Amino acid sequence: MTQEKPILYVVACGGRPAAELPALIERLQADNWTVCAVATPSGTKFIDTDRLSELTGYPVRNDYKRPEDPDILPAPDAIAVVPATFNTTNKWAQGISDTLVLGLLNEALGLGLPIVSVPWPNHALALHPAFTHSVALLREWGVSVILDPDRLPAPNSGAPGAVSFPWEELHKELHALRIRLTEA
Repeated sequence: MTQEKPILYVVACGGRPAAELPALIERLQADNWTVCAVATPSGTKFIDTDRLSELTGYPVRNDYKRPEDPDILPAPDAIAVVPATFNTTNKWAQGISDTLVLGLLNEALGLGLPIVSVPWPNHALALHPAFTHSVALLREWGVSVILDPDRLPAPNSGAPGAVSFPWEELHKELHALRIRLTEA
């Protein structure tokens, strides 16, 4: 990688921490990332797409484009899934590509792109055998997964999780990744 500013796709799934993405994107841009935002259909309920487009300079993608339409986002050098839901994590580990986000994540695995994922299910879902298996598979395949079950919200708590979400760990991981990419 020789370009000065690597391209990072920040992928938002349907979780409350997604509402905090503007602050993360600003920090990442200060770290010399070019950031593009992509969301699952449910993720769009938690983000301000206009604000994210304004910050990044790119539209927020949430659906597949028509085959004849040009790509509106530059190709990513890395992807961060912030937050990754129970549903997306399990589908991704099974190779299901029924949303744009899952298609991008599955392609990124095949291309060997660096991926950082921050799963954010509630505490009970994090204990589900399918989820723990999916997280183990993603780690085995080289995905950097930031997950501390003790920090996850309780079921039906309504807690936004902004305080306990591992923002600092994520930022440190992405900062180190940007350095590796620009030195390569």
